[in-house]
Amino acid sequence: MVIAALAKRLFGSANDRTVKRYQARVDAINALEPELAKLTDEQLRARTAEFRDQLAKGRTLEDLLVPAFATVREAGKRVLGMRHFDVQLIGGMVLNSRAIAEMRTGEGKTLVATLPVYLNALTGKGVHVVTVNDYLARRDAAWMGQIYNFLGLSYGIIVHGLSDAERKAAYAADITYGTNNEFGFDYLRDNMKYSRAQMSQRGHEYAIVDEVDSILVDEARTPLIISGPSEDRSALYERIDAIIPIIGEGDFELDEKQRAVTFTDEGIEKLEARLREEGLLKGESLYDIENVALVHHANSALRAHKMFQKNKDYIVRNDEVVIIDEFTGRMMPGRRYSEGLHQALEAKEHVKIQPENQTLASITFQNYFRLYKKLAGMTGTAATEAEEFGDIYGLDVITVPTNVEVARIDEDDAIYRTAAEKFDAIAEMIIDCQKRGQPVLVGTTSIEKSEMLADLLREKNVGEMKVLNARHHEQEAYIVGDAGLPGAITIATNMAGRGTDIQLGGNLELRVERETEGLEGEARAAKIAEIKRTIAEDKQKALAAGGLMVIGTERHESRRIDNQLRGRSGRQGDPGHSKFFLSLQDDLMRIFPVDSMDSMLGKLGLEPGESITHPWVTKAIERAQAKVEARNFDIRKNILKYDDVMNDQRKVIFEQRLELMDKESVAETVAEMRHDVVDAMIAKAIPERSYPEQWNVEQLEAAAKTYLNVDVPVSEWVKEDDIDPEIVRERIVTAADALAASKEERFTSEIMRQVEKSIVLQSIDGLWRDHLVTLDHLSKVIGWRGLAQRDPLNEYKQEAYELFQSLLTNLRELVTTQLSHVEIQMRPPEVQQPDLSRAREVHIDPLTGENDAEDGNIAQALGATTPGDPALEPLDPELTRNISRNAPCPCGSGKKFKHCHGAF
Repeated sequence: MVIAALAKRLFGSANDRTVKRYQARVDAINALEPELAKLTDEQLRARTAEFRDQLAKGRTLEDLLVPAFATVREAGKRVLGMRHFDVQLIGGMVLNSRAIAEMRTGEGKTLVATLPVYLNALTGKGVHVVTVNDYLARRDAAWMGQIYNFLGLSYGIIVHGLSDAERKAAYAADITYGTNNEFGFDYLRDNMKYSRAQMSQRGHEYAIVDEVDSILVDEARTPLIISGPSEDRSALYERIDAIIPIIGEGDFELDEKQRAVTFTDEGIEKLEARLREEGLLKGESLYDIENVALVHHANSALRAHKMFQKNKDYIVRNDEVVIIDEFTGRMMPGRRYSEGLHQALEAKEHVKIQPENQTLASITFQNYFRLYKKLAGMTGTAATEAEEFGDIYGLDVITVPTNVEVARIDEDDAIYRTAAEKFDAIAEMIIDCQKRGQPVLVGTTSIEKSEMLADLLREKNVGEMKVLNARHHEQEAYIVGDAGLPGAITIATNMAGRGTDIQLGGNLELRVERETEGLEGEARAAKIAEIKRTIAEDKQKALAAGGLMVIGTERHESRRIDNQLRGRSGRQGDPGHSKFFLSLQDDLMRIFPVDSMDSMLGKLGLEPGESITHPWVTKAIERAQAKVEARNFDIRKNILKYDDVMNDQRKVIFEQRLELMDKESVAETVAEMRHDVVDAMIAKAIPERSYPEQWNVEQLEAAAKTYLNVDVPVSEWVKEDDIDPEIVRERIVTAADALAASKEERFTSEIMRQVEKSIVLQSIDGLWRDHLVTLDHLSKVIGWRGLAQRDPLNEYKQEAYELFQSLLTNLRELVTTQLSHVEIQMRPPEVQQPDLSRAREVHIDPLTGENDAEDGNIAQALGATTPGDPALEPLDPELTRNISRNAPCPCGSGKKFKHCHGAF
């Protein structure tokens, strides 16, 4: 440790050395500045075409980095009046090098992104800039889009509610801004369509993820799901909800660490007795097979009542249960919890119960963002999660120095015995700051606590204050923009990802937008000048009072969330303070107790209202947070291992589905499926090395009628002296092929090609949907295999592989059966897509069952196909991406690909 500290002092940290390596390029960019300043706007814009020409001639993006960055900097000066600082150039280089740039709040990450975005957009393959909400996507695109338009590049915006045509146009632009949810859902929607022309996205080349820790860590547990409505069971939810109030303290066990709640034996007995009275229980036990749905409903109702709190986890607005994001404190209208939990909450709150949904397509953010050939991210807080970024995404975290040294003073935590004492101390500090004219930002963890603190301050006759939480979501930007006014008091629920700077004296852009509405010409100019004077005066007052004071009302499980709150103060070298107040009744201290903290406070003999403040205490709490973060990382990593199994199958399905869509004819594929079905029929009815009298003739004849729609007199053939299984097979194949040929003759080749493709794709869609449901159920119960000393993950992989082989078998049978029985009206068929107008886009948390679901107008479909022989090991999809069906299989078997890993 001593040697490491000495080496760091002599040579700098690894991060320092990395940043230093970028300095030579920064100097080269600075050297170009005088030369570019002399160019006209047209000459500067013409450099874009020059760069593209150089790329076409073989130069690389790395070769063009210095001149391209210099061009963007000059454009920023001319268009926005903003010149990239040297540290922002370094941030841009970090983003271009497939890494995460950790930059403090107020360092201008939005402007930094323009540098690598412009450089990578020169390839013409599209760049995606990912934000956490629609507001930031629109704001950043409109703001930075001025630079791109000036330099001759196009940009688009992807937000909720766009039509397919609008989405396709936005993705066709050089640069596309959008939210993480929309990019992921568009990927799923594209793989539910029947032709390339209907698809929106054109590939996954390069993405920059803003607030990367929020998207790739906090939301990584939550798969994106497109689902459709299933059977309405609202009456059952209401009847079960009416029973739950009889469940008392000894009837259930609550584990807040695991966010789990279960019935005890006493609770189950009490529940069974009441269900029997209500006539809902079938048989003797709640756990009889016919009561599976009751168990599901009862568990959901128990969780709704005992684990989820109104005004913390959700609110009721306009007769709807609306989820509150635990990280940002925002409302998420349209999003829904899964596994019947949302319906249970609706029953609890006596609002209209919406039907449950069935999964149609899904993907996790982890696997979606790993689709990109080049990925980067930026945030103010990433270093604490560096291991996870490296392990899951292969991304390094580089901390970029601030433009001006941080002057904020971070005080040690103050710990009190009770929450009441803690909040009294917070109120006294707020009152003191207000008297001195110091702006205060108070961070809380729930709506309930933010409003409780506001009520406490009103009791103490504190003046005007603003409360920012899910209920005041619409005024978010303006509330945050005014938080730097002298003496301002702002109480905010979770400041993560708010996206608006707190500037001392106020935010000029927001004030101008709000106060100059309707003014034009000289009147508007005069008003803007007045606003600037007022802001300058207010800034001096706020600076004199010590800058922004940030108060944390408790510690979050994640140090990142605390750091995001703290980072709101001390912007661009401004002075500021931060302090966290804790009590032993806080969730973190109660659920994840810091060793011996209570006894330590007891030995100190603290009187009511007194606190302990010491660096050792702060470090002990941070160690406890690090343990929780490590535990949560392990959970996310384990979830990813299971999702990777499905992801491998998803990639094969989606890729082969695209291949089928691109083909003019799938007749060869359909014929192979038909012949494979015949082979399977023969194998079942005619055992190897058996005599004709041992054959199951009736079964074979019935199967031929069911799957192939042909009558084959196998019983007559058996009477022939020289009959053998191969002859039987040939005759059945000939009869099936003849039926297919007769249909083609009746309905024309063109129509049959359309029908074949439609049936293949729709069959894949239905089977893949059922497969997803089966895998979901399997993942929930596979953990019990651990009790038998078997590795649940290996068991899951094996069973998932067998289920996938079963999917392929069912696909061959389904396609063959439908095509052999299909009758076509004599008009060109239209692709019949399922009615998904009521489909929902869902964002699920598999740990808690918490789901966000968004209404989607998704009039499309699913699907695909895949290789498979149960005896074959799966191949890397990269090996089979562009292989011809008649080429040798890359596994080395010597067979054609279509007869080996490419078999349907």
